Amino acid sequence: MFTYQTKTKKLSGTSYGEVRKKAMNLYNQIAGKTKRRPYIRSRYFDKQKIFFDYFWPHLFQKNPKERFRRLKFFAAALEAIQESGNHPTSIENPNKNEVLHRFAALTKDKELFYLQIKENKRKGRKYFMSCFPAE
Repeated sequence: MFTYQTKTKKLSGTSYGEVRKKAMNLYNQIAGKTKRRPYIRSRYFDKQKIFFDYFWPHLFQKNPKERFRRLKFFAAALEAIQESGNHPTSIENPNKNEVLHRFAALTKDKELFYLQIKENKRKGRKYFMSCFPAE
C-alpha cells in the first residue's frame, strides 16, 4: 500500500470542542457548495462523488476521546481523498454488496493515518466512512 503525502497538517486544538468547530467549518464549506447531499470528488475513483452519509453517525458511535483523535485528521483526510491517486487496500464483504477501501496517508508532519471509503457495488455509490491514526 502506497501512502499519499498531504500538504495539510492535523487540525490544531487541545479540546474536542475546538477541533470539532474547525472540522464542522470545513464540512460546512463543502455542504454549502450543493443544495443536496454534501460530497467531494475523488481523484482515485475518476472524479466520482464521495458522500459523507456514514462519516458523522460512525464518528458519534465512538467515545469522546476517540472522536477527538479521529477528527484531528479530518482536513488531511479530505485532501487525501481529493488528491490521492494511490491504490488502496480493498476488502470485499461477502455477505453484502460492499467493498471497503482503506487508503494510507501522511500528514504534513509525517504522521501516518488511514481513511476508509465504503463502496456500494449495486448502486456504485461511495461513502467516506472514517479516518483514524495508525496505532
